[in-house]
Amino acid sequence: MLKFVIWALITLTAVTLTVISSRKYGVEIAIGIFATLTVLANILANKIVTVGNFIVPAGVIVYSTTFLITDIICEMYGKEVAKKAVICGFLANIIALISINLVLIWEPAPFALEVSEAFSVALSQTPRIVIASIVAYLISQIHDVYAFHFWKKVTRGKHLWLRNNASTIVSQAIDTSVFITLAFYGKFPIAEMIFGQYVVKVIIALLDTPFVYVSSKFMRKVSYAQSD
Repeated sequence: MLKFVIWALITLTAVTLTVISSRKYGVEIAIGIFATLTVLANILANKIVTVGNFIVPAGVIVYSTTFLITDIICEMYGKEVAKKAVICGFLANIIALISINLVLIWEPAPFALEVSEAFSVALSQTPRIVIASIVAYLISQIHDVYAFHFWKKVTRGKHLWLRNNASTIVSQAIDTSVFITLAFYGKFPIAEMIFGQYVVKVIIALLDTPFVYVSSKFMRKVSYAQSD
């Protein structure tokens, strides 16, 4: 569990530093990183790992970090820009899905048959899992954007920690429940899988709260400096 927390903190730090730079160089950087992480998460999900007593896909840290990005975008740029990030991530995953499947059916070179077989095993996903991933992504990410702004309105712009966690924790519950139910219902005990993955995602959600504060503070400083 300690190793998992360290890896999560390293990922959150790297992503936060990158997103902070978007205040100077443009929100396109934050949106691009968001889309990249959503694609990377689906690739990493092909490896199954353990976190304590829980079994989760290896992409859990990377994917959970995408909610940090949308929260930062919501806070600094507004709901409409955050929605653009979600759409960009969706389109990036569609393109990645098409590209990967085209490569999988591409005849390999005769001297690379073993490598090609390993590649196919690692990246081939059943249509059911792919569809489940896309549906869960759209529902949970859109909910996160709207929920963040709902809580921002309710708290009148105060208590950033509340809207960050209230939106992300519920969104993660939606994402986990929808994905596992659609992907594995009738094959595995989904209640146990949902619980384990959700606990891990909540831990990451709680860990990302300080990063939201740090990024918001530094990005506002950059804005003030640019306006002087």
